[in-house]
Amino acid sequence: MFTHRRTFRIEFGDCDPAGIVWYPRYFGFFDAATASLFEAVGFPKRSLPARFGSIGFPMVDTRAKFILPSRYGEDIVIESRVSEFRRSSFDVEHRVFKGDTSGNEVLAIEAWETRVWVGKHPDDPEAIKSRPIPDAVIARMSAD
Repeated sequence: MFTHRRTFRIEFGDCDPAGIVWYPRYFGFFDAATASLFEAVGFPKRSLPARFGSIGFPMVDTRAKFILPSRYGEDIVIESRVSEFRRSSFDVEHRVFKGDTSGNEVLAIEAWETRVWVGKHPDDPEAIKSRPIPDAVIARMSAD
């Protein structure tokens, strides 16, 4: 599967009083990394309604394993890829790397998401409904 890497700078507002990233902030980073992954293969979220009638891919499940903390001013790299496609849902894996004192990348976090491809519900304009993931999206994500 296609893998995308994006660098994030840890800002002061991302940190808790102990000076490390407050864990919910990572889930915001992961959301941005997933959107960036789709954009990297030619499917920015803003184009989905016109191209596919989709309004997005909300998260329905997530978890993370925190290995090393990150601090204000550090750069982290989030490596993201879709690990599995199903009819209307898919799984995303994120691996967060940071530099150690020797300048090597070390694994800091592993995270997983399940998302659902959705559009407006045909019978209720206030609701959403899952839709099959377009073959074009699966094909682009499946390329190395």
